Amino acid sequence: MGGLREVAAAFVVPGPSGVAIRDRLKQLTAGDEEVLRLVGDHLGSLASRDLKARCAAGLEHDSERWAERKRDLTCESSSRWAGSITKATHDQWALARRCQLAHIQSLEAGVRTLTHRLSQPIGEQGTKRAPGGYRSKQEWFAKSRRLHVLSDRLERERADRDTGRVHVVRGGKRLLNTRHNLDAAGLTEAEWRQRWGTGRRFLAADGESGKRFGNETIRVTPDGEISIKLPAPLTGYANTGNGRYTLTGRVQFKHRGSEWADRVTADRAVAYRIHYDTDRDRWYLTASWQRPVVKTMPLDAARVQGMVGVDTNADHFAAYELDRHGNPVGNPQRFFFDLTGTADCRDAQVRHAITRLLHWARRRGVAAIGIEDLDFQAEKTREKHGRRKQFRQLISGMPTGRLKARLVSMAAEQGLAIVAVDPAYTSKWGAQHWQKPLTSTKRSMTRHDAASIAIGRRALGHPIRRRTAPPPHDQSDRAGHRTVQAPSGTRGREETRPRIPGPRTRSARAGRGANAGDQNAQHRSGRSAEHGFWRQDSLPLSLQERLRSPGGRHRFPPLRHWPC
Repeated sequence: MGGLREVAAAFVVPGPSGVAIRDRLKQLTAGDEEVLRLVGDHLGSLASRDLKARCAAGLEHDSERWAERKRDLTCESSSRWAGSITKATHDQWALARRCQLAHIQSLEAGVRTLTHRLSQPIGEQGTKRAPGGYRSKQEWFAKSRRLHVLSDRLERERADRDTGRVHVVRGGKRLLNTRHNLDAAGLTEAEWRQRWGTGRRFLAADGESGKRFGNETIRVTPDGEISIKLPAPLTGYANTGNGRYTLTGRVQFKHRGSEWADRVTADRAVAYRIHYDTDRDRWYLTASWQRPVVKTMPLDAARVQGMVGVDTNADHFAAYELDRHGNPVGNPQRFFFDLTGTADCRDAQVRHAITRLLHWARRRGVAAIGIEDLDFQAEKTREKHGRRKQFRQLISGMPTGRLKARLVSMAAEQGLAIVAVDPAYTSKWGAQHWQKPLTSTKRSMTRHDAASIAIGRRALGHPIRRRTAPPPHDQSDRAGHRTVQAPSGTRGREETRPRIPGPRTRSARAGRGANAGDQNAQHRSGRSAEHGFWRQDSLPLSLQERLRSPGGRHRFPPLRHWPC
C-alpha cells in the first residue's frame, strides 16, 4: 500500500452560475437578413482589429490601454458595442493563455516519458509504475528524433508564454486549414467563404441592469420584438427612431420563457447573441444571464438519504444505488448513449442519457449523485500509450468536461447534488471486492457496475473494500466478522469484534474465544504460537515397578477413583 497515491477527499460540486436559452428567428425578410449581415461584418472587422491590438500589448496591457482601445472603437460603432467587443477580446486572450499553459504541460509530460524510455535498454520490460524501453533500434531512433521535435516546440511555447504572445484565429483554426483541403471537406470555395465570414461576424451585446428591458444594444421586449442599435456608419438603415432597426420576425422562448420574461420586465441584465447557422440556413437568438450564487448542499446532508454512484464510460453510464451505510440496493442500472455522428447528435445523446439517469435517481429518493472527477488531459498523450491508438481515441472521445458541466446544470434543476470523488483505483478495487459477491444467476455484474459501487461508497465516506467473510465454525471465534456494513460513525468498525464476557452460545463456556483478536495466540499454521501434537508423559519408574509386582495392581484404586 505504500506505493498508492493519496486519495483526494470528496466534495459537492457548485451549482451553475448562469443560464442560456436559444430560439430561432422566424419570418425574417430579405432586408432584415441584409442588415444583420452588414452589422455583423462591420463589428467583426472591428473585433479582429481590437484582438490584434490586444495580442500586440501582451503582458504590458493595463486598464489605460483597455480604455484607449474602447475609445478607438466607439467612434466607429457606439460606446456599448465597443464595450462588448473589448470584453469579448479580453476573454478570448485569457482563454488562449490557459490553452497555452495546458499545451506546455502536455509537451513537458511527453518529453519526460520519451527521456525515460530512451534511457532504458532496448527490450527492457516495463512495470505498472514506469514504462520500459523501446522494442527495437528502429523505434528507439524514431523516438529520439521525436524527442528533439517536442523539445523545440516546448522551448518555443515557453518563450511565447514568457513574452505574453498567444496565437488566436478568429473564425477557428480548423476552418482556416480547411481552405487548403476543400475537396476532402466536400466544400466549394463559395461555401467555405460563407462559413468563414459567418464565423468572423460579431453580433453580441452584454446586458445592463436598470436599462430598458435589460439591454440597450440588442433590445427584446416581453412580447418578442427585437430591435438593434446600429453602428455609426450604418445608421442610414434605421427604420425606427434613435438609430435603431427593428426586425420583422419575433422570438418566443419555449424553454425558461417565464423566467426570461420576469427579468426583462424588471429591467434586469440579459445578454444576447445573434448568429447564423450555415448548415440549416437559419438565424438564432441566444439569451443568457447570471444567477445569484446559491449555497450548495452540505456534504453531510447529501449523504443522509444514500447515494447513486455513477461510472462514466465511452458508451454508457453505469449506476448503482447505495444506502447511507454503503450497502448496494437493488440491481445495477445502465444508461446507454452513442457518441458517433455530428456534435449536435452527440450532445443530444448525452443529454438524453443524463435525463434518464436523473429521473431514475429521483424515483429512488436519493439526494445526491456520486461521480468521478475525471480529466484525461494527461492520459491521452501519444508518448504515454504508444501504439495503443484505439485506447487514445477512446478516452479522447469521452466528453468529460462538457458532461460534468451539463450534469451539474441539469441536476440542479432536479434538486440533486453532485458529489465529485477521486477516480483513483475505483475500477480495480470495485472489481476486486464487489463484482464477484454480487454476481448471481439473476444478476449480471460488470466491471463498470462494480466501479459505480466503489464510487458511491467513496462519495459516502466509506472505504471501498467489503468486510471479510466469516471464518468456518470450527475456529475459535465461531462466526467472526460479518459482511454486514456498520455505519461510518461506529468506532472500530474495521477491527476485530470485542470480547463480550459470558458464553456466546449455549454450547460454548465462558472464556472461549478470548484470544480471537490475537492471531498469533491461536492454533493456526504459520503463527509464532503454534502448538505441537499432544502426548501423555510416561509414569515414574518407582510407580512402574510397584505396578509390575504381584498384587501391586490392587494397591492403587482405579483411575476413576483418584482424586482430581
